[in-house]
Amino acid sequence: MKSIFNLNDNKEFIARINKLTPSTTALWGKMNVSQMLAHSQTTLMLALGEMKMKRAFIGLIFGKLALKKILNDNELDKHLPTFKEAKITDQRNFEEEKAKLIGLLKRFRKAGPDGLAKDPHPFFGALTPDEYDRMNAKHLDHHLRQFGV
Repeated sequence: MKSIFNLNDNKEFIARINKLTPSTTALWGKMNVSQMLAHSQTTLMLALGEMKMKRAFIGLIFGKLALKKILNDNELDKHLPTFKEAKITDQRNFEEEKAKLIGLLKRFRKAGPDGLAKDPHPFFGALTPDEYDRMNAKHLDHHLRQFGV
């Protein structure tokens, strides 16, 4: 599995992002490419402690079970639900969102395992740096595949 902490994997994610254009269309889902770039930032911001959210009640019940499914070796399901703060429905500037996402990927790698949030994830609860890394790498790969890169 890819790791955002790994320099080569990080560069590969950035290269895939750089293949996107404002007119790249989704193979599935409702988001346009700019919305996907903004959406993909949310989980990285949570991992870096740049976005704070309260624990969701449903996460207390199902969080660890869902995490186990997300961290397995299978690709993410195409129509997984997301939390409301990550639902991007307004129009976004492609170049701005692309630059923000690339910046977050670089900051995540530079922060390293010790630089990630210590607060519990709002849905999954306490996560190790490895879990944050695997979840974010898998999430980003999922959305880049959604847009064919």
